[in-house]
Parts: sequence; structure tokens; C-alpha cells
Amino acid sequence: MSASFAPLRLLFLMFAGWVNRHQLDVIEYLQEENRVLKGRLGGRRLRFTDDERRRLARKAQALGRKLLNELDTLVTPDTLLRWYRELVASKWDYSHRRGPGRPRVLKTITDLVVQMALENPSWGYTRIQGALSNVGHCVGRGTIANILREHGIEPSTERNAHTRWSTLLKAHGECLVATDFLSVEVCTIKGLVTQYILFFIDIASRSVHIAGITSHPDNAWMTQVARNITDVDGGFLCGKRILILDRDAKYSEGFRQLLMREGIGVIRLPPRSPNLNAYAERFVRSVKEECLNRMIFVGQASIRRALAQYMTHYQFERNHQGLGNRLLRPIETTRELQYPVRRRQRLGGMLNYYYRQAA
Repeated sequence: MSASFAPLRLLFLMFAGWVNRHQLDVIEYLQEENRVLKGRLGGRRLRFTDDERRRLARKAQALGRKLLNELDTLVTPDTLLRWYRELVASKWDYSHRRGPGRPRVLKTITDLVVQMALENPSWGYTRIQGALSNVGHCVGRGTIANILREHGIEPSTERNAHTRWSTLLKAHGECLVATDFLSVEVCTIKGLVTQYILFFIDIASRSVHIAGITSHPDNAWMTQVARNITDVDGGFLCGKRILILDRDAKYSEGFRQLLMREGIGVIRLPPRSPNLNAYAERFVRSVKEECLNRMIFVGQASIRRALAQYMTHYQFERNHQGLGNRLLRPIETTRELQYPVRRRQRLGGMLNYYYRQAA
């Protein structure tokens, strides 16, 4: 009986040897593939997901440290076995039974805390807590402290130690005016000549006054401008108390002294601080992008004509984002949809205003 099974046993052993050889070839190929991948990584760390770690840990435990060392795996044997120990430990720490944990603070409450802290620099955690309770939110002081810390907002002792420039401007906006120069190159028979345009902007209303245009803003010219803008009969600075200007030498001593004699305080900004005169700088950007940089001027008269058109557009036809996208001085028009939409053009269509015109 055993003799009859001898050929079959031999055949089985030959098949098992072939399978074993085939498995060794597969293993050698996978080892070489791992070496190629590790070479491509160039020493960079390969990050695995939690699911990938669990799968590799289960397979690694069955192989053991000795075989893992021989395989030259992407992950070191110690790391694979550590993952397996963590997998076993997770079975007994009941982490799978844990709930989602403490819920995050509602975005509405977070936004309110940040808003109150920024709008009220002197408010501490308890004061904000009280204000929140007034609107129906019960929030702990620790939660408020964590929210402010996450948003990079200092405690009230630090926030209240200094006044922000924007806060000062808003608090005194009704009596504040800013001024600045902008320059334009004009073509003349002598070549390009720089013309300086002096303007003043009311911080509260964003109304702008072009005080003058000159190629030589000397002390005499600046002093005359000061007389004009402080005139009791319609001077732009009439009723204002503070003028913000930079340290440009064109603002002469005579100019500043005349303003101070008229009761207008002059605030000279630190050097190289355009952000502190942001309203004036924004007007410069607007008038240049929308008008001056898009035209070629021949003589000072052409600048005056262009500025006159632009200032009319600016005061009556241009929506201002800083004022809720409103017009400074709305012209009486209708919004009834049955009337057609008209377009008013200035400077050859460079500036446009759309409105509905009643019959």
C-alpha cells in the first residue's frame, strides 16, 4: 500500500518544493521593491494612517523580530512590534467605548467673545461673561480665556494698556481731517514737469477737498492754502480741530503755525508710516487707479479738468466700501424697476454711473 503511494508522495514533495521556491522568489522581489522605495524616500519620514498601522502590526506579530530584520521592511521591527503592543493595549483601555468628548463651543458664542474683546479692550473675562449672560449665553471664564488665547487676543490688562490708532480715529472722527500730496507728471515744451496736488479728506464723511495744484509747493503757496482752508466763510477746515499729516518738508513751518493759530492741532506722523494715514493713502490709490494713471496730461489745465470730473464722480456717483458701499451725496433718482437704466459717462467713459431715470 505504501509502495503505491510513493510516486504520489514524491509528486507532492516536488510541488511543495516548487511552491516554496516560488514564495522565496516573491519574498525576494518584495524585499528588493522595499529597498527601491526606501531609496526613493531619501530619508524622509513615511507617515501611516491608524488603519495602516493596525494592519502592519497584526502581520508583524506573526513573523517575529528575527524574520522582520531579514526582510528589510519600510518600518523598523521595533516600530512594528510597538504598534502591536499598542493595539493589544487598546483592547483593554476601552477607548472604543468612549464618547465624542466635550462638545466644542458654538461658533456663535466664539464670534461674540472675540467681538466683545476687540470692541472693548478694558473688558476682562468676568465682564465678557456677564455681557454674554445678558444675551442668553452661559459661558465659563476658562472657556472665554481659551477662546481669546486661540484667536491671539491678549488679556484685558495688555489690551487696555495701549490705544489702537483705528480706535482713536473713530472716537475723534467728527473733528479729524487728514492731508497728503499726490504727484502727476505733465508733458510741457520743457519736458516732463512734476505737478503736486494737495488735498484734504474728512475722516468721518470721506469728503475730499482739492486745495491746489502747483509745481513749486513753497512756503508762500502753502501759507496761502492754510488761509483758504481755515476761512470762516466755507473753509474746509472750519469746525475741525485736528489735522493729520506726514513729515514731508512741503508742510512748512509757516503752514503749521498758521493752522495752530486758528485753533487746529497738527499731528505729525512718524517717518515711514503710511498706514497711519490710511484714509488719505486710500484716496491717492483710488484717484490714480481710476483716473490719473490712465491719462496723459499736457499742461496744468488738463489736470484741473480731469480732477474736476473725477471729484464730481467721487462725491456724487461713486460707491464707497468704507461707508457700507454708499454714495457720499446721493442724487435724487428712482429705483422703480419699470424705468430704464441710464449711464452717465465722464472722461470719455472712464468713469460711469448707472441710475434709473423717471419719465
